[in-house]
Amino acid sequence: MTDKKKDIRVVNIVVSTSLEQRIPLEKMAATLPNTEYNPEQFPGLVIRIREPKTSALIFSSGKVVCTGAKSMDKVEESIKKIISSLKKINVDIKIKPEIQIQNIVASGSVGMHLNLNTLAIKMKNTEYEPEQFPGLVFKLIDAKATFLLFTNGKVVCTGTKSEEEVHSALDKLIENLKQVI
Repeated sequence: MTDKKKDIRVVNIVVSTSLEQRIPLEKMAATLPNTEYNPEQFPGLVIRIREPKTSALIFSSGKVVCTGAKSMDKVEESIKKIISSLKKINVDIKIKPEIQIQNIVASGSVGMHLNLNTLAIKMKNTEYEPEQFPGLVFKLIDAKATFLLFTNGKVVCTGTKSEEEVHSALDKLIENLKQVI
């Protein structure tokens, strides 16, 4: 297994923040495009941002959960666009919101085919039910990361909170694979 074939890239960053101010969701939904608000179904307003392509849940408390960005620059750009949308309805956010990463999802490859039946038997912390889902779930406890592994060597990593953690988790996954292959 060569490192040239191994690769992984961030495909989604989920963050939360607080605008530290009450937000009039009814007014947002009535005034701004690309919003959905149905308080009987869910207490948050969904706003879709075209560029960068992200979505956010905004709650009347001022809490925001943003998803879909592939980099922290895009996260910050999305939050700025939300704040600028709020200005249009006379809600002036005076703070620079503190952004906390909740989860990073990355996808890539370990650069080789995997026998998932063998891995399910030989590795700890795995779940594999091929009748229900074609991937093996592997929890990397020490790295607080969870991987989906597929026979073609493709992987999806979730649970990390930084790009460094993603790369470190992939390295640990490969170490684990080398021990059982």
